[in-house]
Amino acid sequence: MLRFSVLGPLEIRTDAGPADVPGDLQRILVQTLLVSEGRPVSGESLAEEMWGEAAPDNQANALQAHISRLRRRLRTLEPDRAASRVTIHPAGYRLSLGEGELDAAEFVRAVRQAEGAGAADAGRTARLLEDALALWRGAVFGGFPGGTLCQLAGARLEEYRMRAMELRFDAELRLGRHAAVLAELAEAHTNHPLRERFCEQLMIALYGAGRQADALDAFRRMRRRLDDELGIQPSPALRRVESAILAHDPALSGDAHLQLA
Repeated sequence: MLRFSVLGPLEIRTDAGPADVPGDLQRILVQTLLVSEGRPVSGESLAEEMWGEAAPDNQANALQAHISRLRRRLRTLEPDRAASRVTIHPAGYRLSLGEGELDAAEFVRAVRQAEGAGAADAGRTARLLEDALALWRGAVFGGFPGGTLCQLAGARLEEYRMRAMELRFDAELRLGRHAAVLAELAEAHTNHPLRERFCEQLMIALYGAGRQADALDAFRRMRRRLDDELGIQPSPALRRVESAILAHDPALSGDAHLQLA
């Protein structure tokens, strides 16, 4: 069994340890097949990812040579596997993946599971998402995105990452761990200053930790930033959190605070 990782630099792990993928074109080829999660990718799409406008004159032959090279590499990593992982279909080339073999698929599955969890599952949700976020070793593909398909996949995974962080913070706040998540929330808000949900959660955490003035200051700074950079006002959800803090709404200290947003 191989384990493929794209939540960070591309990595293939075997039972004996990590195996490298030599060459930029081979890495782009593997990345493109991986983010397609078992669906065939046309030869034209693969060539566009690998070469862009600098495709060689013998594009089809060059692509086939890279496919053959990848097959040989994977065969050396799985000598007991009966059939090649890379197969040809009418719609293109496909890399076969089993359950648990791609970190991105496992991560997305965990986020979707957390989205379907109820308030009573806050402890389990927090642990689930903490483990899922630990799969990330850096930027998707390690900052080596390739072409359009990989760039779109990277953006989608980054959005899932933000969603996972929001859901985890929600779960931690439900559990009353306001002070415990303050540092992480402040970092998330700093790194994503226009994402209002992080600001809402930071305000709630600050209020829950006994820092009402800091919570209201976070709102004022966010309002100025939205006006200066986007020319818009805070969302109704963010204003509701401010109003709840000013009114010392009891909902801020329990599960119901999540209904404010």
